[in-house]
Amino acid sequence: MQVFKLCLKILKKNIPSMMIYIIVFLVVSLIMSASMVSDQKKETSFTGVKHNIALICEENSPLIDGFKAELGKIVNFVELPDEIEALQDALYFRSVTYILRIPKGFTDEFMKGETVQLEKTIIPSSFSNIYIDLSIDKYFNTARLYVNNSNGITQQELVERLNKDLSLDTTVELKTNGEEPTDLLYANYYFNYLVYSLFFILILGINALVLAFNNQDLKRRTACSPITTGSVNLQFVLVNLLFTFIAWFIMVIFCILFNLKNSFNTNMIFFLINSLVFAFCCSSISYLIGNLVKGQEAVSAVSNVVALGLCFISGVFVPQEFLGSSVLKIASFTPSYWFVKANNQIANLTRFDFPYLQPILSDMVVQIGFALAFFSIALVIAKKKRYS
Repeated sequence: MQVFKLCLKILKKNIPSMMIYIIVFLVVSLIMSASMVSDQKKETSFTGVKHNIALICEENSPLIDGFKAELGKIVNFVELPDEIEALQDALYFRSVTYILRIPKGFTDEFMKGETVQLEKTIIPSSFSNIYIDLSIDKYFNTARLYVNNSNGITQQELVERLNKDLSLDTTVELKTNGEEPTDLLYANYYFNYLVYSLFFILILGINALVLAFNNQDLKRRTACSPITTGSVNLQFVLVNLLFTFIAWFIMVIFCILFNLKNSFNTNMIFFLINSLVFAFCCSSISYLIGNLVKGQEAVSAVSNVVALGLCFISGVFVPQEFLGSSVLKIASFTPSYWFVKANNQIANLTRFDFPYLQPILSDMVVQIGFALAFFSIALVIAKKKRYS
């Protein structure tokens, strides 16, 4: 096992520099995962926010007063002078996002069942305006039902009935198909960020070995030794697999330690299997890169380009649902895309029957296919180099 021991000595010599990268990437991954989880939890919870609007009433009536009281539950009314320049300035400087005008004669025409229109001036493409529109439509559409179906109803009676109807709330309960899902946001984001850190560490470590073995003097000494080429290649592959497993283990153990409460479940087992498959895929890509580059400076440049490039297009830094279809088609030719895709599916698993696991297993098979393809290409290139 002379080759195996030599590789271990080379890795041992590079441990200080690799530990710096491991610590930096672990800290970055932990911080980014925690930050993304915090943002995601804020996005999945709803809290009503009152927006500023200007309401200009050209008449007063019980119906308008009731409408104003109901609308006041979701907006803040800002007093503005009824002047074009003042209203335009308020919209421009975002003092208000919505100006609603109730024209004179609105109440009488509405109570007669006639078609009437409110006038509004808004900031384009403001999502808050949609919510305000829905609230206004809800109030007057409900009022119109009473006007059309209750003969002789007074404005006071109409407002009382509207207050009673619109005060009712509906309880919404989200049910899952199976058990209640575990909070796996942290694990999902952490394993996605593993693409960057694992790629970088494996490229640096494995390329240190490949560059050392590509040294002409070492090649000639190995060729003169009684060790067969097959034995050399086998020992070299074994030490690479060992290094890959150790790097993977260090990365995932921190995820478990920092997320201990949500780590002991079936989902975590699939996270670990998927990440281990991807780790060996990274190992084969790193071996291929090592046979293509010619110096340590080139390794650093290539590792940055490969790691960052794959992270940007495969859904690590930007979630896959936010990427365009053309970008996703390009990303599908990379193993990191299928790794992230599988992670996202694992995070949503509540049942573990084969139909639910089949898409995840298919993604893992694709990653294995990438690993075998890259490793085969690397062997061919290494063989050509050896004979040349």
